[in-house]
Amino acid sequence: MPSNQALVVDDSLADQTHLKTILQDAGWMVTTAATGEQALEKARSLKPNIIFMDIIMPQLDGYGATRALRSDPETKEIPVVFVSTKNTKADQVWAKTQGGKALIGKPFASEQIIDALQFAV
Repeated sequence: MPSNQALVVDDSLADQTHLKTILQDAGWMVTTAATGEQALEKARSLKPNIIFMDIIMPQLDGYGATRALRSDPETKEIPVVFVSTKNTKADQVWAKTQGGKALIGKPFASEQIIDALQFAV
């Protein structure tokens, strides 16, 4: 039986590591990426069950990467949960219009990440 696979995308190594630990402790296989471009490559090759995506990253930001994932038949069904310091009501709405299932604000609690796993395909 294949295990659940999550992709964590964040240019902050500390946040990436924190998310990875929470997910691994919950029994998930975790792959990481530090840029939007890496996220697209890894999403296409690995087909993770869920992607946790930072918004503010150099070059291709999380919104742009998510729009690219949504427009690709190979990756359009993979749920994306944004994890970001951008967490106003407007950000919440914009995250959903960009194709995200949810937006979790930083700093986040482990429970918020675990709760978001309900979106996994």
